[in-house]
Amino acid sequence: MKSVISRYFIKVKDTFNIIQFQRKTNFSQPSRNATSFQKQLSKVFKFNLFKSKNKYDYSSPKENINFVGYSLLGIPIVAFALGTWQIQRYQWKLNLIEKLESRTNHEPIELPQNLEELDSKEYYPIKVKGQFLYENEFIIGYRGLLVDGKPPKNNILFGIEDAKRGYNVVTPFKVSDQDLTILVNRGWIPRSLKNPARRQENQIKDETEIVGILRLNERKPPFIPKNRPHGDMWFYRDVNAMAEKTKSSPIYLELKSNKDLQQYPMPNQTRVELRNEHMSYILTWYCLSGTTAYMWFRKFIRGIPLLE
Repeated sequence: MKSVISRYFIKVKDTFNIIQFQRKTNFSQPSRNATSFQKQLSKVFKFNLFKSKNKYDYSSPKENINFVGYSLLGIPIVAFALGTWQIQRYQWKLNLIEKLESRTNHEPIELPQNLEELDSKEYYPIKVKGQFLYENEFIIGYRGLLVDGKPPKNNILFGIEDAKRGYNVVTPFKVSDQDLTILVNRGWIPRSLKNPARRQENQIKDETEIVGILRLNERKPPFIPKNRPHGDMWFYRDVNAMAEKTKSSPIYLELKSNKDLQQYPMPNQTRVELRNEHMSYILTWYCLSGTTAYMWFRKFIRGIPLLE
């Protein structure tokens, strides 16, 4: 703006000098000076005071946007839609975490007579009384140790080394006063106790009352080997196959507590922590949408090359 004003005053000054010169020579050379004055004046005001030095003329209409241009416009639109979808996913995950914590902390309920009701009771604590049947016990591996439903912060806990590699012990449980046998995940054991003979001292022989978190059938997770029931090799919770193998009902509880937490298996192995990284996804998609929208506007509306 300062350069425009300075150029303006320079031209005015030149015009003033021309007029002064014409006054001095007006009486001696009237016709020739009048012609020269007109030429000088036309040169002065031929300059456009408001013309920008920018080589891109934004006032001129741009060429029509082609198919490629409209196709590239889909990038910020799709990114914005994905960011909005992640907001919905974020709210859904918060509700799921709240629901999970509410159910696991609920007062224990009795095992319903109509077992079909259990389909809507996952993560509820169930209270049952009966006796463990250790002869059909099996393990699920590998499993990391959970403390209060979360992985431990370090690998040395309660004297356990390498707490990320161990097993969960599943034992059939004969329910008292009912012709019903269910499956109970008694908890986590280290690799050193994989042999059943090494954990016999922790077995409860008498009738006992337990509280366990109800879990339903689990689909095979990706990158996990298939279960091999005939070889007693289990890698995920296929309740139906486990029940068929042990001649039990397809009811699976994860023991919530036992009488002595210093003994194995260590109960309370229900994972209650869920990953919630949707906020980072929201920021990523919205930033991508804003950046690509600006680049599209710069290229196709203002006509400025992206790499300049």
